[in-house]
Amino acid sequence: MELSAAAESFVEHLARVRRLSAATVRAYRSDLADLHAATGDTDLRNVGLEELRDWLWRASQRGDARSTIARRTAAVRTFFAWALEEGLVPHNPTLRLVTPKKPQTLPAVATADGVRDMLDALGARAAEGDVTALRDHAMLEMLYGAGIRVSELCGLDVVDVDRDRATVRVLGKGSKERVVPFGAPALRALDGYLVRSRPALQARAEPSPALFLGTRGARIGSRTVYGIVARELGPVLGERTVGPHALRHSAATHLIDGGADLRAVQELLGHASLGTTQIYTHVSSERLSAVYRTAHPRA
Repeated sequence: MELSAAAESFVEHLARVRRLSAATVRAYRSDLADLHAATGDTDLRNVGLEELRDWLWRASQRGDARSTIARRTAAVRTFFAWALEEGLVPHNPTLRLVTPKKPQTLPAVATADGVRDMLDALGARAAEGDVTALRDHAMLEMLYGAGIRVSELCGLDVVDVDRDRATVRVLGKGSKERVVPFGAPALRALDGYLVRSRPALQARAEPSPALFLGTRGARIGSRTVYGIVARELGPVLGERTVGPHALRHSAATHLIDGGADLRAVQELLGHASLGTTQIYTHVSSERLSAVYRTAHPRA
């Protein structure tokens, strides 16, 4: 089978069988398209270890980030493992392919006081009755209070919220469903939005089951949420490009700082691996070290 045809079958497998997110599927398609551009549309069996090494070397020579090269290495590993299972290749050429180490980067995390002041200021604007401010306050309270992803927030329907239990049902990566608790501030903000804002937004379009609506009355998109978070949280972190994940990072770090069990945080965030959650222990350690170096007389 030609490389392009095999890649398309693989991407379809990821979307329909493994049910990966659209963003993840796009990333795999992009990485395999880059491989195709480097090797041409050759028979998949002609793509061996040397061809893959040459492809990655070219990427490094043109200045691609190590994280990008590491992601592409992981992508072709998964691709050829699938191809071997499907009988498209006689062996997996990626078994000896070395993955470059990613530089260790810690997520941007706001202080608990910084997040509180930001949400309080947004809540004060919402109290004046502006429908957009009411919605934005409820969304940011939910992002931080439940620690959910922006895709999960945008995918919420009204029926997913259980006000009596203060929980929300979200559909995470790989279409895995989980129920997440949220706090009293998020519940108050949500009540204000549902009563004083959502009906006004809903009147601008056909009825929608979506919990959070855009200014035209349709389900809100992730790009809009990114803009809102950048505007509100950016000044707190001193960054212009901050996104919704910073609120998720902050929520997880504050839970760890407050003594939450790592397994409980893993379940709350919907991480498949505990190793993914453990980065927040490193963030907490960094913060502790910074305080120590600043405050201890013999640091």
